[in-house]
Amino acid sequence: MPFHDWTQVPSGLFHHFHQDWSIEIARTLNRGQLPPGLCALVEQRSGPREADVLAIESRSKRPRSDSQSSGGLVTLAKPVTRFVHRSDKAIFSVRANRILVKHHLGRIIAVIEIMSPGNKDSRSAMRDFVSKSLDFLRAGIHLLVVDLFPPTPRDPLGIHKLIWDEIQDDDFAFPAGKDRTLVSYDAGIDQTAYVEPIGLGDTLPDMPLFLDQEFHVPVPLESTYQATWNSLPEEMRIAVETGVMPESDPD
Repeated sequence: MPFHDWTQVPSGLFHHFHQDWSIEIARTLNRGQLPPGLCALVEQRSGPREADVLAIESRSKRPRSDSQSSGGLVTLAKPVTRFVHRSDKAIFSVRANRILVKHHLGRIIAVIEIMSPGNKDSRSAMRDFVSKSLDFLRAGIHLLVVDLFPPTPRDPLGIHKLIWDEIQDDDFAFPAGKDRTLVSYDAGIDQTAYVEPIGLGDTLPDMPLFLDQEFHVPVPLESTYQATWNSLPEEMRIAVETGVMPESDPD
């Protein structure tokens, strides 16, 4: 199922969808996708600009690297994406004033962020998102960003370009017809970004989520998106597909 054009409907509808999608991804990862000792938890954020964060947490210091640790799903094979950006530079941007509250199960080792329209609706909101992403990477927390929305004047080359420019200046341009961004960051010693541009009409590929440097599990974006979509009320699905909101009943 190609992903939908959520710009045609009020942003509140996508907010509902992406909350459910975050939970569906967490459920899928917790059903054997992750190695023993790791779990995926959805953390609600306050304020209209904050996305729901899907955090991967651990009691242990690092996941096991043997093939039996997660049914063979943890792998040393390099992910395959259209673009790969790598840097051995430290992140020297000014640190944001953020406090990371860790769950009692253990330290956060990876985060999945699904961007919402609120993350792009002003320069300050965009700066907040980029700053938060850099905080994660600086802390050694691996990051997967899912952005199904087209560029705005605040991110003309997409969210990855804004984040990566704070690490290293690399040329980047969207391929024709693909102006949405999926990007997975390995926050190891050599920060590495695996970037997959997508466009309307594309199915969502699996994206790597790093658990340790060079160790990752695939996140099934397409199947979880479809499961979430199928659970939506029919009236909402019609509105998203047609871009026409239902008329209110007269008083």
